[in-house]
Amino acid sequence: MTQHRGMVIVGAGECGARAAFALRENGYSGPIDVLGEEEHRPYERPPLSKGRPGGAVPLKEIATQAQWDSAEISLSLGTKVTEVDRADRVVRLADGRIMHYDKLLFATGARARRLPLATTAPVATLRTMSDAQHISSIAVPGSHVAIIGAGLIGLELAARLRAGDVDVTIIEVSSAALGRAVPPELAARLVQRHRNEGVRFEFDAEITAITDRTIALLDGSQFTADLIVAAIGAEPETGLAEQAGLEVRNGITVNVTLATSDQNIFAAGDCCNFPSPRTGAPVRLESWRNALDQGEHAAANMLGASREYQKTPWFWSEQYDLTLQVAGLPQPGRPFVRREPGSGATLLFQFDDDGRLVSASGLGPSGSVAKEIRIAEMLIERGARPDPRLLADAQSNLKKLLRTG
Repeated sequence: MTQHRGMVIVGAGECGARAAFALRENGYSGPIDVLGEEEHRPYERPPLSKGRPGGAVPLKEIATQAQWDSAEISLSLGTKVTEVDRADRVVRLADGRIMHYDKLLFATGARARRLPLATTAPVATLRTMSDAQHISSIAVPGSHVAIIGAGLIGLELAARLRAGDVDVTIIEVSSAALGRAVPPELAARLVQRHRNEGVRFEFDAEITAITDRTIALLDGSQFTADLIVAAIGAEPETGLAEQAGLEVRNGITVNVTLATSDQNIFAAGDCCNFPSPRTGAPVRLESWRNALDQGEHAAANMLGASREYQKTPWFWSEQYDLTLQVAGLPQPGRPFVRREPGSGATLLFQFDDDGRLVSASGLGPSGSVAKEIRIAEMLIERGARPDPRLLADAQSNLKKLLRTG
């Protein structure tokens, strides 16, 4: 007797939810099961760090229960997958259930990276709604929070806490904020904005011990805080894929269609390592847009579309009254072409050796760089070679480059 099969999605975040609804939008009428370990229905994660200060942490659901029901998508929450049996195309759950699949999607996301330092002191992270609620319960006005890591999550959380009158110290092991993801000039401007708001930075800081609520540094200085938060990046959730014998290298390895080494299994979002649309080099991205785009793309290919994933990486950040947007992947050491469109905004563009636009980064007051970055994003996707002089000229109309680029 043939076992009835359907589509199974492991992971109920942005990527998994978007993939489920995209399967329906692409005409699939069979069973769809979405399996998530959290108790909450799938929700937007950006508000956890970008949200407004004070009060309850905002929970913005991706879809209401009525929408899940209307689409006839089975959503299992608080559900742990224990095994994926590729030979029989079976997913086994901790509660004893067994699910057969035609196609399987890993949308397992990533987990917050833990400090490499052994400590018995409580150190919080920010990845889930429960994490955000825990931080908000302690970070009340007048309290002191020490954030380890000056990446996007650390800086966004600092901005949110300062707006709620929380004292903040950021401790960073390197000499600058935001690493390679953001041009140094824009990163420095954000750091200065934080300093203007009263945030203290400790760069080139090596932590030697964390005891109770105190952080000790190699130079002998110490910081005592009501809450310590580690914001040092994330690691892909690949345990199930590894157990199933799939190829894993800094994420679940997929090809240009987001298929794994098993033709019946796909992976998308934070958990997958995919070929860069521009260079073919393996890359893993952790962003809301990438999770959404890859979820939709994987759904189409699970139904046989075989389309190559060609979307340009894009992310944004909101800190105080400033908005950062980056399209493409900025390359360290490569020169920038600057554009100053006014209103305190700055745009920086990069080209490859063949004159193709490969990245565009913008920082300015809210809404001041969105239009230019969107145009740059489309130019990057087209492999365009716009004249750098036109990009630098704030009086030139960038829309014209879409017709001539």
